[in-house]
Amino acid sequence: MNIIILGAGGHGRVVLDILQQAREHVVKAFLDSNQQLWGRRVDGVPVLGGPDLLADLAAQDIEGAVVAIGDNGIRRQFADTVDAAGLELVNAIHPSANLARTVTVGCNVVIAAGALVCAHCQVGDSVILNTGCIIDHESMIGTAAHVCPGVKIAGHVTVESGAFLGIGSTVIQNIRIGYDAVIGAGSVVIEDIEPMTTVVGVPARMIKNKPVFDPALVLQALKPAVALR
Repeated sequence: MNIIILGAGGHGRVVLDILQQAREHVVKAFLDSNQQLWGRRVDGVPVLGGPDLLADLAAQDIEGAVVAIGDNGIRRQFADTVDAAGLELVNAIHPSANLARTVTVGCNVVIAAGALVCAHCQVGDSVILNTGCIIDHESMIGTAAHVCPGVKIAGHVTVESGAFLGIGSTVIQNIRIGYDAVIGAGSVVIEDIEPMTTVVGVPARMIKNKPVFDPALVLQALKPAVALR
């Protein structure tokens, strides 16, 4: 399949290398919002322009794409944009990654070199399993989560959508990491982590709490949308 990579930064270079080594797809080009990259080549592959070219490329010989953007929320948004343009979201799985035969993997997933995913794990759409991470049996990695290099996740762990597990962190068995939570580098998680919180340390302790819900602020944010109707 002829495909493009959306995102020509450092992560995009990693994804290009994975795809070239896997030899399942042909990478024709990058797209990137950074205009300074337009017209240049990244590791020999041209950067054609911005994401607005998706629909035009879909009408030509490009069949699929992978979103190579590190930010979890932005990666998820661009995956929806790619899908709306009619391109197939493909995975980039390094040949050295080891996935048990009972693992299920969504679309737009990047699994880097040396990653190990054990029996009966579930990996959602737009997930990054970075270099050398370990996901033990019956764990679930939610949509657009990022498991950084060297992370160790024990069995029966649930990582909810958008969570970020920093480099070298460890999660013991039967833990739930809430959505959009951030686990600091090298932290050891021994208890459930609430959504939208940041924890660091050994054992991991909260340093940033989730935002407090304020109905007045929500109504204020909605006013411009109401005025435009």
